[in-house]
Amino acid sequence: MGCADAGSLADLDEESGVSVMTTKPQNLLLELFVEELPPKALKKLGDAFAGVLHEQLKQQGLATAGSQLTAYASPRRLAAHITDVATQAADKVVSQKLMPVSVGLDAAGNATPALLKKLQALGADASVVAGLKKAMDGKAEALFYDSVVTGATLADGLQKALLEAIAKLPIPKVMSYQLESDCELPGWNSVSFVRPAHGLMALHGTAVIPLQALGLTSGNSTQGHRFEAAISPVVIAHADEYAATLRKDGAVIASFAERKTDIARQLTAAAEKIGGVVPIDDDALLDEVTALVERPNVLVCSFEKEFLDVPQECLILTMKANQKYFPLLDAAGKLTHQFLVVSNISPADASAVIGGNERVVRPRLADAKFFFDQDRKKTLASRVDGLDKVVYHNKLGTQGERVTRVRAIARAIGQQLGGDALAAQADQAALLAKTDLVTDMVGEFPELQGTMGRYYALNDGLSSDVADAIEDHYKPRFAGDALPRNAVGLAVALADKLETLAGMFGIGNLPTGDKDPFALRRHALGVVRMLADKELPLDLDVLVQTAGQAFGDKIEDASAALLDFIYDRLAGSLREQGYSAQEVDAVLALRPQRLGDVARRLVAVRVFAALPQAPALAAANKRIGNILKKAQEVDAHVSQVLLKEPAEIALFAAMNLVLPQAQTQFESGDYTDSLQTLAALREPVDAFFDGVMVNAEELDLRLNRQGLLKSLHVAMNGVADLSRLAT
Repeated sequence: MGCADAGSLADLDEESGVSVMTTKPQNLLLELFVEELPPKALKKLGDAFAGVLHEQLKQQGLATAGSQLTAYASPRRLAAHITDVATQAADKVVSQKLMPVSVGLDAAGNATPALLKKLQALGADASVVAGLKKAMDGKAEALFYDSVVTGATLADGLQKALLEAIAKLPIPKVMSYQLESDCELPGWNSVSFVRPAHGLMALHGTAVIPLQALGLTSGNSTQGHRFEAAISPVVIAHADEYAATLRKDGAVIASFAERKTDIARQLTAAAEKIGGVVPIDDDALLDEVTALVERPNVLVCSFEKEFLDVPQECLILTMKANQKYFPLLDAAGKLTHQFLVVSNISPADASAVIGGNERVVRPRLADAKFFFDQDRKKTLASRVDGLDKVVYHNKLGTQGERVTRVRAIARAIGQQLGGDALAAQADQAALLAKTDLVTDMVGEFPELQGTMGRYYALNDGLSSDVADAIEDHYKPRFAGDALPRNAVGLAVALADKLETLAGMFGIGNLPTGDKDPFALRRHALGVVRMLADKELPLDLDVLVQTAGQAFGDKIEDASAALLDFIYDRLAGSLREQGYSAQEVDAVLALRPQRLGDVARRLVAVRVFAALPQAPALAAANKRIGNILKKAQEVDAHVSQVLLKEPAEIALFAAMNLVLPQAQTQFESGDYTDSLQTLAALREPVDAFFDGVMVNAEELDLRLNRQGLLKSLHVAMNGVADLSRLAT
């Protein structure tokens, strides 16, 4: 675009042909044309570029509150279409605080030198003193000066917005390049941006807005598709015609969302045409491919069927990660020898494009087959010693040492869940779970750890329970991921995560802020999910102690901090599921050991809180707790002989009637019924506090009444700490 005249904010009058300034709001289009942008960052770059432009124009009063933004992003352009943009913002009245009245005016009400100096700095003089406003500012009265600020012109405002948008781009890595100047300055200038920029377009309706950025001056044209554009350059007559003109004359679909939708449609149609299914649930891959093409064209390719002997996870991974291809599955979900390619060109004869992609993928698949064949020549058991050469952590030893610890924890868990048989299987799976880390396939594709271990275990003739556990011991890897499919997998997965947590806490390697390099939060949530969702009969305290003991004296005892960490993760997870902070606090205050019980406890608390008796009982429970805290150690024992007052006799009788039933319901897991049964104690409890002095002067009476309250307190707080429900 060089330094040629970029035009002005004007339209041509149709009758006279004379440029006239437009005053009514019109739609705006701004495009930055660059070399190929990094595909993984394109969507974020496009949204950020357009978003900052829009926000800046609104802040300057150039775009109305109802202005609509459309962001565009293609491999070689970032653009934004913004509706209802004015040629100039409205003037603003700005009230500026000057100084306290006592400083600005003397006793006679005349301006002091300090005030005159301040006004001079603002471009005003003594003539405005009489018009200054007085208003309270805190405890003192201050002087305020009202002035009119002329609204920004679109040329100035958009220039500022463009530079701000460029400065705030979330660029993954900036590159510097030399820009030859053909304007005033001879020689070369250095420019830093995500990629070399070659064009700038800015249209307000049909008028070009003069802007400069990255060594460019704005115009009304851009470039289309590298190979398929019908016209070069592509001239945009009006801001509203940008996308349509670029598609027609430039063979480019400017909208990221439109291209993504078009790719998904073409993929599905191509798969259906040949009787296959294409998994397009990988949104990251779909986004990356969308960022690589300007006008997508889906083609069907194939490879030799002999490669299907390799586990399909390997083939799918290499096709998606290395080549950005979409695998085709049959109706049963099994990989076929065909795959789909999203091309950026649409030739009449696509055979050369198809053949080229098939030639490119073949060596990748051949490598995968070679790794698979080589790995199967050695058993997993023969690879165990190799883990002694793999460093896990400089303070925690090798992977071999880690495996020894995981085995000990897995055996203990297996013993609790299923006796000797399960303990033996868990031990075997834990021994072999990390061995695929030293295979060629996992060395090339780390994402396949666990998956390849399962295939190699089956190849070695191991049971499916052990093989599945080797794959599943990494689960759940992320929120919503599946849990291990059998008891062996649960034992090893719990052991693996608990070993990591205990080890890292034991050496003080804790998460800070948003930094969690060892994914300890994810590991803790994984432990919570397995214990809770599978309702495993395992006590959390015992599990944490077992994990810590597996390290011997290698680490410090951090079990208390680790338990707090796990309960914090549990609390956060429960709040995300819709439980209130008060409900969660009431249940987790008791530190329940069996996490599978927590959901039932929460439901019981919610039902109880809705009862009319709940507020009074929660308040009474809080009062009882405070009384017992002030007393010495209280024995939950009551002597009926020492019950003197009618209200305490009545409460004792009601407790003898209600508590056994509530306890039976509690022990059978009927937490909701248990709390509802306890609700019957509201009236005798209220009567007790109205008619009985707990801290009586007589020691025997005082201890007996405290014992009565202690018995009641223990019974009422079996499901949750009801005092936490008191407002």
